Amino acid sequence: MQNIAPDTRTRYRERLSPSLWLLVTVALAGPMVALIFVPIGSTVALIVGAAVSAVLVVAFIGLAPVVSVDGDVLRAGRAHIEVRHLGTPTALSAEEARQARGPGLPARGWHLIRGGVDGIVVVPNDDPDDPVDTWTISTRTPDRLAAAITAAQR
Repeated sequence: MQNIAPDTRTRYRERLSPSLWLLVTVALAGPMVALIFVPIGSTVALIVGAAVSAVLVVAFIGLAPVVSVDGDVLRAGRAHIEVRHLGTPTALSAEEARQARGPGLPARGWHLIRGGVDGIVVVPNDDPDDPVDTWTISTRTPDRLAAAITAAQR
């Protein structure tokens, strides 16, 4: 008798990292902090300013949420759900995505929305015991995420 291992391969993975403009803005905190340390010494000010900039940029990238489909589980940030509880995903972009993020955003849904990321995937939740009726997830490649969810459901 063979034991069939569950499919645990990663079908999709994306880190919703901040845009370049946001990272540049965050990095500008370093020179501001450096100005505080100028009375102590210019070398100290440069080191502290560079360290603050580096730490903030690394933190913003490292703490960005990850969207993935691993085996039969959809993960969006800290939340996860088995794909057997989900319906057919809808990939949206441009005006449709703006509508889904704004006036069309369901009140009882679960949302992972990031500014600067245009695409959205909306997935209905078919689990009758779950109070959340849809998942709305930001993604740079909505077609690929929707395809990965659909493939994991088979």
